[in-house]
Amino acid sequence: MPHTLPTEMLKAWLRLSLTPKLGPIQGQRLLNHFANPLAIEQCSASELAALVPKTLCEGLLFARGPTVTQQIDEAMAWASATDQVILTPDQANYPALLKHTADAPMVLYAKGQLSRLAQPALAIVGARNATPDGWDHAHAFSRCLAEQGWCVVSGLAHGIDAAAHQGAIAAGASHGGTIAVFGTGADLVYPRNHMGLVKQLLDADGLILSEFALGTPARPQHFPRRNRIVAGLARGVLVVEAALKSGSLLTAKFAVELDREVFAIPGSIHSPLSRGPHALIQEGAKLVECGADILNELSAFNPVTMTTSEQDHGSTQITEGLNRPTPSSPVWDAIGYDPITIDTLQQRTNMLPAILQYELLTLELNGDIERRPNGRIVRSRQRP
Repeated sequence: MPHTLPTEMLKAWLRLSLTPKLGPIQGQRLLNHFANPLAIEQCSASELAALVPKTLCEGLLFARGPTVTQQIDEAMAWASATDQVILTPDQANYPALLKHTADAPMVLYAKGQLSRLAQPALAIVGARNATPDGWDHAHAFSRCLAEQGWCVVSGLAHGIDAAAHQGAIAAGASHGGTIAVFGTGADLVYPRNHMGLVKQLLDADGLILSEFALGTPARPQHFPRRNRIVAGLARGVLVVEAALKSGSLLTAKFAVELDREVFAIPGSIHSPLSRGPHALIQEGAKLVECGADILNELSAFNPVTMTTSEQDHGSTQITEGLNRPTPSSPVWDAIGYDPITIDTLQQRTNMLPAILQYELLTLELNGDIERRPNGRIVRSRQRP
């Protein structure tokens, strides 16, 4: 993909991002005193010494040496591929929501469909050791939201993250798609057994992002940094399952600090993975039971991938009532005329849990079924 910045300016951004012990916040403070990163490079050593603290000056001068220069050359070569690019805050395609955070990354290594960054996004996060129910919920919610044009953002971890990416992929490349934010360099895949998932994601016109230099391995301190980007890209964060002390709750904390919406799916009071969502709900997160709960809350942000007529159609599907024809669905037929439990419905339909949840979400979005407070499903209208 062609660079959208002059080569020397892009190299200057890379050099700044690769300066030892210089994080995004310190980098922004430094840029408050200079016009741009290239102006920093053009300062002599004596000028820098007079302007910045000694330790920072040493780091900036080290970044002019052969080690960092080689990293820059490697990054420029990586970005010469047709589907790879390095984004900086002064480029138009740098994600707007993320740009206005206090610690926006100085560079983002991006691979895949860059247009995903222009779509309204919803982050879905949760436990790595997800339960089968949690996995199904994440997959079904993700697919539902992607089909309505929302881009699903997550962190490529095992469990809920993987289910969220796969749900968006299942919706098809022509819908909302998905973005995976790495806690490693963009040229590495972690966990390693998600290489196949990354291929599926890219084949479905998804996008991978990382602020870490190429070749950066997975380290524990990298994942909180990744989580702030996940929250920063999205209009809201959905937590599916999480322990009380977890990266998912940290992502939700970032979302609150960024004035994003936080959603949580409740679970069994006996499950340790319900404690995180329940704590969030007690603190003010919005309890959600279906995709419509999120879509209604974020209705002001119409996905840009949908045409006006599609948006009108989607809105009509959610709000329309009794005048539509009876839906054609095996799940509708299996529900019958009396309230029914999910377990009984599963036995009647013999569907995989993820498929059943998706069918239920579709019927609920269309206004065809309702969920009672006791968890039972009931038709919202009778056959004519």
